[in-house]
Amino acid sequence: MAFSESAGAESMPGNSGLRKPRILLAASGSVAALKFGNLCHCFSEWAEVRAVATRSSLHFVDRAAIPKDVIFHTDEDEWSWSKIGDSVLHIELRRWADIMVIAPLSANTLAKIAGGLCDNLLTCIVRAWDYSKPLFIAPAMNTFMWTNPFTERHLMTIDELGITLIPPVTRRLACGDYGNGAMAEPSLIYSTVRLFFESRNQSSDGRVG
Repeated sequence: MAFSESAGAESMPGNSGLRKPRILLAASGSVAALKFGNLCHCFSEWAEVRAVATRSSLHFVDRAAIPKDVIFHTDEDEWSWSKIGDSVLHIELRRWADIMVIAPLSANTLAKIAGGLCDNLLTCIVRAWDYSKPLFIAPAMNTFMWTNPFTERHLMTIDELGITLIPPVTRRLACGDYGNGAMAEPSLIYSTVRLFFESRNQSSDGRVG
């Protein structure tokens, strides 16, 4: 996949006037990935968007709902590397992005990230991530999975990296249970990330010296 010449340039505070923000959206294997197309639409009018989907998320992601200007990556793209000198996709995407958003984040992918595992495109990007750049997660899982002690441990671990949690909400879940664990709505995820980005840039622009 070709990247622009400036794809390796890191995000600079106050640089949003020169180009759109670059947002990397990622979906892992939760039924909430049904909303991934909607999430991409929310961001695509404001930002330049690239999308990453794990193999299990493809059971739920409606690829036809992804906006046509959003470049969509899967694990197969990661393993298309063949020789020294070829670009490494998870590194290129990390360089390209100003912000990464994982929505939905499944219990399985949360555990992988907390344990430092990197066995697919999404987790390789996270393992190679430059944590001077924001990374947001929007978990989605059954209530008992969300309240499981392992979840709290894993969230504490990734919080130490500076990853920002967009908490799940309480509603009737896809499995039929009622409780906390449903992914935040795409519109809330979008507004949270955009507010963070614009607030950070305003603070940077207002610095003296």
